[in-house]
Amino acid sequence: MRTLDKDEILARLDLERAEALLRQGFIAYSAGRAQLPPVQHFAFAEANGDCCVKSGYVEGESLFAVKVSSGFYDNSKRGLPSNQGLVLCFCARTGAPLALLRDEGWLTAWRTALAGRLAARVLAPRRVAAIGVVGTGLQARLQLRALQAATPCRDVWVWGRSEAQLAAFAAEFEPLGYRLRTTLDAEPLARACQLIVTCTPSTRPILQAGWLKPGTHVTAVGADAVGKQELAVELVAGADRVVVDSVAQCAAYGEVSHALVAGLLERERLTELGRVLAGERPGRQSEDEITLADLTGLAVQDAQIAKCVLEAEA
Repeated sequence: MRTLDKDEILARLDLERAEALLRQGFIAYSAGRAQLPPVQHFAFAEANGDCCVKSGYVEGESLFAVKVSSGFYDNSKRGLPSNQGLVLCFCARTGAPLALLRDEGWLTAWRTALAGRLAARVLAPRRVAAIGVVGTGLQARLQLRALQAATPCRDVWVWGRSEAQLAAFAAEFEPLGYRLRTTLDAEPLARACQLIVTCTPSTRPILQAGWLKPGTHVTAVGADAVGKQELAVELVAGADRVVVDSVAQCAAYGEVSHALVAGLLERERLTELGRVLAGERPGRQSEDEITLADLTGLAVQDAQIAKCVLEAEA
């Protein structure tokens, strides 16, 4: 069995190839051509952490994957990364272990960011005057980097809970040609931006209904476990178009789950991203629509991005 460490994995990761494979994975999932056993979730309240175990297989592929990914959100105070993880790959013909990818959570982070890019390609308005990033951690930074290929906009608002974290974010992106405005108040960000990504482990809504202008798109990736929430239920229910990575998964613990429980949103209004990418359902249909993508993370993404790494030349 091969073992690759983080540096080897990132050296092999071709983001354009990974995006194409992820697109195939979303389509396969929504077409019923993928196996995703139930996700295992662990919560560590005293440590402000969580962990999930996801496994997936796309029919016809040569491998299946089992991924362990954790987030311990006070680690920055200890000088440690917040995210950790690894991916185990097995042969889909013999069951033999093929590789251990010691990615330290980076494959999960990049496959999530690239899913945000895919959502933006089909749901963001044509003209984006400003991008809003809710969060300052690794996922927030990768979402912004991934969006480089989806929009030419380089005017960005960033919300965070710490002036120091906001300053670090600005110091990373301003040399790359971005024009940043940082804020501790999410409302002006929401009112100014047409493409917003939310990337926090929040358990309380950060964005409220009534803040979004017509034509805004929001991609929410933080609510990947029970109890997490970044968007007010009225905001979710008020969107003109709601796209999810998985109806079943998002109904259980995504942003839309809160609106469903509150009786403000009907399950029939949910459209899976895979069906939009396949052309079976429409994405954005007018420049005035408010659109939402609720992404909880699918194990097919882990299998597909692992395939991307293992097929690449070092």
